[in-house]
Amino acid sequence: MRCLVTGVAGFIGSHLAERLLADGHEVVGVDSFTDYYPRAFKEANLQGLRDAPGFELLTSDLTILPLDAVLDGVDWIFHQAAQAGVRASWGQQFDIYTSCNITATQRLLEAAVHARNLKRFVYASSSSVYGDAETLPVTVQALTRPVSPYGVSKLAAEHLCTLYWKSYRVPTVSLRYFTVYGPRQRPDMAFHKFGRALLTNAPMDIYGDAGQTRDFTYVSDIVEANIRAAQAESVTGLVFI
Repeated sequence: MRCLVTGVAGFIGSHLAERLLADGHEVVGVDSFTDYYPRAFKEANLQGLRDAPGFELLTSDLTILPLDAVLDGVDWIFHQAAQAGVRASWGQQFDIYTSCNITATQRLLEAAVHARNLKRFVYASSSSVYGDAETLPVTVQALTRPVSPYGVSKLAAEHLCTLYWKSYRVPTVSLRYFTVYGPRQRPDMAFHKFGRALLTNAPMDIYGDAGQTRDFTYVSDIVEANIRAAQAESVTGLVFI
């Protein structure tokens, strides 16, 4: 299969691209190298990909990239690219979230309408679409009521995926990730911060009363979920957690 992985220089995108190449697929990776965290982290993520046979990197923004040409011959789309960060999504920076998370997704979906080879469009959604869960464990049927602009932007893009399936039969599947961890995790994430604090004997900031609970998902499990979402039958138009 010829695969498009957006956000390929990111934590999950780079792991996914490596898995696809290992499975014998071709990968076209797109990344705009946004400045949410230092570019050096993303460059390091690409070390195992840049010279790999079957891999092509496009350094561009999905809001301006000529997507019809990019999607020519693509069988699977894995849309991992997004502006991350819950706390950073408030205030004037929300423009970045609407551009990266909503507009970019809509442009990709619109181009996917005309992609003749396309068999599956896997969208990376987020547990942030739920907000403060009223019941546990959370199920896919739970009320989606985001408590951050970031969560709103991810849910809006998820709705766009459903709409393009219903209106144009773009074969979308949305996966709601619950805090992913593992090698190459973003430096603003908890596991990275805790590990760095342990290694440097530095203090850690604890928010609230430290009694909060959260589910974590190892990155290889997220990669496996993406592969299965691309391969499974009768899942188009659906959402999974």
